[in-house]
Amino acid sequence: MNCAPAGDNGLMKRVVHAACPHDCPDACGVLITVEDGRATRIEGDAAHPVTRGFLCAKVAKYLDRVYSPDRVLYPLRRAAPKGRSGGAAAFSRITWDEALDEIARRFRRISADFGSEAILPYSYGGTLGALNGASMDRRFFYRLGASQLDRTICSSAGEAGLISVLGVKMGTEPEQFRQARYIIAWAANIHGNNVHLWPFIEEARRAGAKLVVIDPYRTRTARCADWHLPINLGTDAALALAMMHVIIGEGLYDADYVARHTLGFEALRERALQYPPERVARWTGIAAEDIRRLAREYATTRPAVIRVNYGLQRGEYGGMAMRAVSMLPCLVGSWKQVGGGLQLSTSGAFPLDKPALQMPQLAERSPLGRLGRVINMVELGKALNDVDDPPVKALFVYNSNPAAVAPDHNRVVRGLLRPDLFTVVHEQFLTDTTDYADLVLPATTFFEHKDLQGAYGHYYLQMSEAAIAPLGECRSNVETFRALAARMGFDEACFVEPVDTMIDTALASGHDRLAGITRERLEREGHVRLNLPVFPRNGAAVNDEVPEPFLPFANGGFATASGKAEFYSEDLARQGLDPVVSFTPPAESRHTELARTYPLELLARKADNFLNSTFCNIPAVQRMQAVGVLDISAADAGPRGIAEGDSVRVFNARGETFLTARVNGAVQPGTVSAPLAWARLSPKGSNVNALTSDRLTDMGGSATFYSTLVEVAKA
Repeated sequence: MNCAPAGDNGLMKRVVHAACPHDCPDACGVLITVEDGRATRIEGDAAHPVTRGFLCAKVAKYLDRVYSPDRVLYPLRRAAPKGRSGGAAAFSRITWDEALDEIARRFRRISADFGSEAILPYSYGGTLGALNGASMDRRFFYRLGASQLDRTICSSAGEAGLISVLGVKMGTEPEQFRQARYIIAWAANIHGNNVHLWPFIEEARRAGAKLVVIDPYRTRTARCADWHLPINLGTDAALALAMMHVIIGEGLYDADYVARHTLGFEALRERALQYPPERVARWTGIAAEDIRRLAREYATTRPAVIRVNYGLQRGEYGGMAMRAVSMLPCLVGSWKQVGGGLQLSTSGAFPLDKPALQMPQLAERSPLGRLGRVINMVELGKALNDVDDPPVKALFVYNSNPAAVAPDHNRVVRGLLRPDLFTVVHEQFLTDTTDYADLVLPATTFFEHKDLQGAYGHYYLQMSEAAIAPLGECRSNVETFRALAARMGFDEACFVEPVDTMIDTALASGHDRLAGITRERLEREGHVRLNLPVFPRNGAAVNDEVPEPFLPFANGGFATASGKAEFYSEDLARQGLDPVVSFTPPAESRHTELARTYPLELLARKADNFLNSTFCNIPAVQRMQAVGVLDISAADAGPRGIAEGDSVRVFNARGETFLTARVNGAVQPGTVSAPLAWARLSPKGSNVNALTSDRLTDMGGSATFYSTLVEVAKA
């Protein structure tokens, strides 16, 4: 935290280092200028090796979010029936004491009548800060004996697929992308939602690199690419297998790397034989010759790197798709080169002491004497409507907006409307979910609390300082659950542990990668690289600055049981899954019988300028993002009598939503696409999740947002 002298106007000015905690791989270093207690400027930290002085368009407008007139600043109690109508008028202001007393009273009564597992927390990625993401909240719900939430909605299928091959969530650091000469963006809209990787890619392209985008949608990144390959939804595993068919069949793989550092190559060879490009072309919609060209270019251009993102794994067989793509750099040995390899997530490199932060042992002191039952967050509609023994009688929502982001929206809303369901929402704004809340508690933004910030797109740990005092009566997640623990009479010392002590605890894991990284050092420096080799920032030859740049798997060292990249996985075999890799069309796809009734595959994509449902309500951000639109090809629009700008009904057996047609070439025939936004922004009160199902993925129990069939008609 740096203080500057008072300016000419007499204001005391200081600049505070923070870190953006939103669900984005970039985890930007942020500088917040504060004048007489009010934040007046936000900018990217120029000293941060990945942020490099700029912010994405939405976070650049963060002052509009912090000081929005729509912020929830005081606790609120429902004063009207649950439902969409009413907004702020549906609530009356109460005190924190009244809110805490009511929560404690209702929790005690529900626990007495139904058991403590009738209480369900619901949270996810509203903040990725180590403390406000998962610390005091976990302690509280473990001690309470509540049901546990299986937090799988976004990334767990892809992570399971990656780990099944590599054993750990690590990969190519973004700074090395500038050295690549062949870059595949696979289901990765880098320009839209990983923007700090883009300058490194542009450096590589200026030096002659080729950018290939594999994506069913013509994203910002696809429009900038050298080659865009539109792929049918859910067929990525087939494409990867066809690439392996060519690479192995033509002897383009790295035989030495494969022999020394992989397990199960012969089984993979046999499997790849079953996926010639001609067969795979029928599934993927990519011509056989294009598949061959892609495989040959990828295998013979050095260094080659794949940036794969989580869109890949949002289909029914998303885990297997990620497993297949993860095998490619192991097959061609691209992990050996600076600028080669693959990146999905780097989060496995941050060895914070999460058990010490979360303290699951507190469950032993709960009324259950053990951990509570587990409910998958994807299946919230099922949990609220069908689960019994005990039924869910209380829902505590924080860091999430399930009425917007959870699949099978109509079923979720039916559950939220239950008069016997006691719902508390800790939030910054009145959202889709607060429309069904009994109590709303005011939450801080990252400007207003201190936290420790890791990343899943780079290798820098950061301190995020509080820049301003909490507005109104807002409280952080840590302080909210600390206060609830006191109201419930939980007297364990961990519930009064100061924030600085919690940060010290997180850093005290004893892992070599954190050696010498203390809270005091982070407070002083803002960001600190994990103890990994440092790749030169200025593009100099490697040996000019460091003898061994960080190459996580150049010499093997995979974190699997075998210590090798596993083309054959005994662990998957024990789970009843294919131990090698295979492709199966999703149950909802153009290749199945259901397509006779609902012939269009829906890509329920993330908006470029929102972050899941965050930022949807900020006018300055709304002006950058079209909402309520459906991209449809001319080939599909014509026979349905649909023209540009027409109102259309998109429907299936689960529900419907009404959108405006865009016939602009963004999608291929057989695919339609609509971005996620708040349901309350729609005149009909539903968003694209009225169409998605709560079916789970093959691995990791994730959501299958991108395995959805629909029909479209002119409204």
